Amino acid sequence: MSTRNDDLRRIETEVGSLIRRVKRVMAERALEVHPELHPMTYFILSHLAVHGPLRGADLSGAFGMDKGGVSRQVQALVDLGLVERKPDPEDRRAILLDATDEGRRRLDEVSASRRDRFDQRLADWSDAELSHFAGQLAAYNRALSDD
Repeated sequence: MSTRNDDLRRIETEVGSLIRRVKRVMAERALEVHPELHPMTYFILSHLAVHGPLRGADLSGAFGMDKGGVSRQVQALVDLGLVERKPDPEDRRAILLDATDEGRRRLDEVSASRRDRFDQRLADWSDAELSHFAGQLAAYNRALSDD
């Protein structure tokens, strides 16, 4: 029987494995969206597709990056035709950033493909097991949300 400390170490080890896997998968997803897309830039594109249009300062805050770093990443996305800049209708001096239709289309294709592969890998899990794991993972993330 394992102790609480053993279980905490095991969780830490498994989360470390998960983080390494997520980094690898994000790099693969970025390449699937566009062969010149950097993984960090993929995160920004994904964020804009869900939460955009946003100002550059909003992206800086969301990713803990300085404005210059965000600006370089956004420029790469604009150059690839995956993000567009447009004036803020509420403040014509400000610029909003948003995923283009092409950026959204590419993200949707990659997400659908990945979701299918994910479902295949977890095919042996019952619906109840999936639901329980999703709930536990959400609770874990909530408990550590201020880290």
